[in-house]
Amino acid sequence: MKSKRGTLKVLLDTSFILPTLGVDTGEEVLKGLKKLAEIKAEVCYSCFSILESLWIVARLSRGVDFDVERFRHGLRSVIESRKYVRIDESSDIFNDALRSHMLGHKDMVDNILYASSTHLNLKLLTLDVELKKFISNNRLTDPLIFPDEI
Repeated sequence: MKSKRGTLKVLLDTSFILPTLGVDTGEEVLKGLKKLAEIKAEVCYSCFSILESLWIVARLSRGVDFDVERFRHGLRSVIESRKYVRIDESSDIFNDALRSHMLGHKDMVDNILYASSTHLNLKLLTLDVELKKFISNNRLTDPLIFPDEI
């Protein structure tokens, strides 16, 4: 959604945080991030995406090509640079995330991001086709936006 100033407010799915942390997630993600920068969107993140990123990076860090310094610098950028706005999850968000789980979507980080975006009136930038199907099949509010829709 757009704020009063006309700025698109977007919550990033984890795959859109990973490039800043030094993890390649493909061209579509990079194009989406570039579009957000071009339109000067308000970019938000959840601590749960940081947690999910850590799980991914922990697996990747076993490889010899993993750049720990780039990860540390990227993490500092996300959390401390003020380019990104951290959202605060409420009990209502967690309750709705559990509701989504009970409806059949088993990825709790996705469920938290989805509930956060609906409660906070944010678009959720994602590549997650399964989440899109889940939302559609359950006739839920759809805040999802894909990179080609920016």
